[in-house]
Amino acid sequence: MTQTIRLEIAAPLAEIILDQPQRRNALSLEMWAALPRRVAEANADPHVKVILLHGGGGGVFAAGADISEFPVIYGSEAAARQTGATIARALAALEESPKPVIAAIEGACVGGGVSLAVASDIRVATATAGLGITPAKLGLVYPPGDMARLVRLVGLGAAKRLLFTGRIFSAGEALAMGLVDEIVDASCILPAARALGLDIAAQSQWSVRATKRMMRGFEAGFGPGSSEAEALFLEGFANPDFREGVSAFLGKRKPDWKVT
Repeated sequence: MTQTIRLEIAAPLAEIILDQPQRRNALSLEMWAALPRRVAEANADPHVKVILLHGGGGGVFAAGADISEFPVIYGSEAAARQTGATIARALAALEESPKPVIAAIEGACVGGGVSLAVASDIRVATATAGLGITPAKLGLVYPPGDMARLVRLVGLGAAKRLLFTGRIFSAGEALAMGLVDEIVDASCILPAARALGLDIAAQSQWSVRATKRMMRGFEAGFGPGSSEAEALFLEGFANPDFREGVSAFLGKRKPDWKVT
């Protein structure tokens, strides 16, 4: 297992940890290539319900790409195409994970760090976090998949502010534009993210995962009356968690969910 990105499991949570503190978690190609495997391992564990993504609690999430690699990994059109595909697979693994992903952001979250956060389902940040997307400072354009996710999350206006300026925005600014969902004290970032993960893990996992599937369907073009969305809605009434949830509510007890 690569030492720059680790997976730690303490069910019902799995934590994917960016672990290159000496380089402020700058994202190397090795780290991008390893991420889909870590996500797959977390999803394969039947005891894991929620995935956390963070920078190890060392004061930084990810300070951007490892620019020292650029002359090699972007040195030719073929190399750039291969590198782009590797990064796209990593982000798709987060976005398409059937289990929800929480990004816990502290300190610098720049470039590829923001891409990781936006591909996650929920973003919790410290009050001292700084978020920015900086391809304009390098004469580049943001990759298509990353830009589509960003626009869906924050809208065109905020996306243009982020990309046109390349500026590092404060956590408060990021919250106002919808780039993060919650701000917590710096000393509480991992406890807060874990508490949120445990809250999600306590719910029906059939419901949580089906909700994510439906939301992704709407992002892909489902209409409110789509047959796919309707089928998923109706499937809920036939799954064992529905029967257990109703029984627990009527019996005034904690539900014993059947779907893991």
